[in-house]
Amino acid sequence: MPLVATPSSANVIGEGGEVRAIAAARSGTLPAAPLDRTATTRAHLRSLARKLVEEGVPGVVVRVDDGGGRPIEISEQAAWTEKDHRLRADDEVREASNTKTVMATLVLQLVAEHTLALTDPVDKWLPGEVPNGKAITLRMLLNHTSGLFDYTEDPALAPALTGQDPHVWTSKDILDLVSGHPALFEPGTAWSYSNTNYIAIGAVLEKATGKKLAALVRDRIARPLGLRHTFYATGSAWHSRHAHGYEPDAAHMPPDVPEEFRHYAGPRHDDHVDVTGDYVTAAGADAAIVSTTGDWSRFYRALMSGRLLPAEQLAQMRTTVPEGGPEDPDELGYGLGIETAKTSCGTVWDHVGVVPGYATYNVTDSTGRRTASFFFATSTLTRQAHRTGAALMDAVHCAMFD
Repeated sequence: MPLVATPSSANVIGEGGEVRAIAAARSGTLPAAPLDRTATTRAHLRSLARKLVEEGVPGVVVRVDDGGGRPIEISEQAAWTEKDHRLRADDEVREASNTKTVMATLVLQLVAEHTLALTDPVDKWLPGEVPNGKAITLRMLLNHTSGLFDYTEDPALAPALTGQDPHVWTSKDILDLVSGHPALFEPGTAWSYSNTNYIAIGAVLEKATGKKLAALVRDRIARPLGLRHTFYATGSAWHSRHAHGYEPDAAHMPPDVPEEFRHYAGPRHDDHVDVTGDYVTAAGADAAIVSTTGDWSRFYRALMSGRLLPAEQLAQMRTTVPEGGPEDPDELGYGLGIETAKTSCGTVWDHVGVVPGYATYNVTDSTGRRTASFFFATSTLTRQAHRTGAALMDAVHCAMFD
């Protein structure tokens, strides 16, 4: 498959350096020079990206910055996608649930300014709108310990989530729908990931500031950090060149996918549906941000270094609750809009995001000096692609820590 290399990555090692690195790796004689180590790392990441494309992923972007020089940037795509777009590592993509990290940052900025408190019951800001709102605090919304039902699990949302329903679901619409579902547990007693939590957080942010979320993201995050390709999407429009996203058409959808998620809106070709122009009309504060791998690296650097939050609020963000219980070997913990995990090469802070056509993963170390991202141009993976994706995640962690 053809590779679309960015000028910066091509200048770092060149094609020849990568070929030598692959040959050295196969022979078991790994080169010692720093340039060759970079080449070896890049070759390994590229081979995994190519394998994912061979396993059916329409496009893959990888970016790794180990804090010691120019980042490694890789983009791979299936040949049939080239008629739509030539993929680049700096393309805009839908960040999906990575949006939650930005929303948590906005809340904590307002906490530092004494506008909000993490102990505020949600009823203080949204009286009567959230089930059990007197017992659920803002902290519980942010770290997914509220017990609220995840609205994306309700079949009524399927047409909106697959781009077929033009009706825009407001936060009130979604919260009204959720009130018809029983709580998963008593607030604060367990952990369960729920997109509903951040729908409520978005409504609180707008109520507390009198501003729309798009303006808050622009004025408090994107403009101060110079993130030219980061914005809160309120429709299907993009700001600049962007990656196309795809889902299999109904005839080629894996058999275990529920019927309501087998049919996507958009142009069809090569056994796929191009969902790039779809606007998920139910995704808001939980999933609406568009960005690039480079912009997200800058955001993480600013966040973890304390530029966006005072030390007290950053410490609150990194105070976690266990996700998988005490026996979890990865020690997964969810803080306020961000996750931590123990990997074979170091402890990371990260988030995953998935919407139709776009699966993203962004990761950083505790300082923000080392960052990495990858993007898949689909949310539907084969079992083998899942395994290769996990291998890519491991490789990205280790490349980030050099």
